[in-house]
Amino acid sequence: MNPFILNSDIQKFISDNLNTDINSLLLKGTSFPQIETKELIEQIEAKKRCEKKLPSWFHTKGIYFPNKLNIEQTSSEATAKYKAELIQGASIIDLTGGFGVDCYYFSKRFQSVTHCEINPELSEIVTHNYKQLYVKNIKTCCGDGIQYLKDTSVHCDWIYVDPSRRHDSKGKVFFLNDCIPDVPKNIDLLFGCSKNILIKTSPLLDISVGLNELSCVKTIHVVALKNEVKELLWVLEKNYKGETNIKTINLNTAPDQYFEFKLSDEKLAMATYSEPNNFLYEANSAILKAGAFNSISQQLQLCKLHQHSHLYTSNTLIDFPGRTFRIESVHPYNKKALKKLGISNANITTRNFPETVDGIRKKFKIKDGGNRYLFFTTDIENNKIVIETTKI
Repeated sequence: MNPFILNSDIQKFISDNLNTDINSLLLKGTSFPQIETKELIEQIEAKKRCEKKLPSWFHTKGIYFPNKLNIEQTSSEATAKYKAELIQGASIIDLTGGFGVDCYYFSKRFQSVTHCEINPELSEIVTHNYKQLYVKNIKTCCGDGIQYLKDTSVHCDWIYVDPSRRHDSKGKVFFLNDCIPDVPKNIDLLFGCSKNILIKTSPLLDISVGLNELSCVKTIHVVALKNEVKELLWVLEKNYKGETNIKTINLNTAPDQYFEFKLSDEKLAMATYSEPNNFLYEANSAILKAGAFNSISQQLQLCKLHQHSHLYTSNTLIDFPGRTFRIESVHPYNKKALKKLGISNANITTRNFPETVDGIRKKFKIKDGGNRYLFFTTDIENNKIVIETTKI
């Protein structure tokens, strides 16, 4: 951490050049003798990435930014706030503190927060930034979080951990025991220090795989932000032997979209099927990740178009956790039918369909955009169809 970066003139230069071409800055170099051009560029790039993702940090004076990779890996304020609202108590330890966004929001729900970070420079940066943010109930500790638990024998209300995949991990399959720290290996240690554990994982982790590796999973939250799944949150309670509840949330969708179910409900749920009716529904990405394909049909009394299409329909309009469309017409998938529509611009979605969106655009010369939404899918009779809709 270079303290000269916090000089008022350098801070002004960083703010004034957030939208300047980075290559031109690299060519010009820096006129500040105390810092290297590379350091200056890192601050500009990292701060720029925080403008929408971390507005509190972006708008606070004197914030020191780590490299942009740390910013990419950290929680957004929206998801950090959501996870903090799930838990509360007297004390919590974050074993993998990172840039400290989650701890910042935990500090609003807990009397004391401990932030462990193994990277000395990042730990120093976070300590400085908490002072700028006027946070006084977070203790920062530079070191390995698991080792901290072993050395201190501390007991707290909650333990939070965000394990990262080992860089040498090979293959596409994502296991928790491929991560650092290895949560399954250390689960007895964690439960020896707290009755409650909150684990954040990448959405790449398959829910069934995670359930096989972990015990005492009470709830899994599938968290999407503007219809992009950002993280899975695993709530573990010591000695819990009940069924796991799945909760999905799609944030920043005005209003936020919620849906929940139990895995056993999904296995037993009987979806109903029909041809397209008056309205078409496309579930948000959190629901699709959670695999609530039949539960949503049964709970909301909607018909599916096909077992594998994951599109839903109804005669009357309902409030739905996803996108909702009015069906204007339904056509068989062939050149003659599409040519008759005379569509030059449309938003295209494919579900359970053999061709890609790009392939369809090239084949029928349909440009992106406009008010028409075309769904290329398969119906209950296994026919390839095109559903013309307008968005509600």
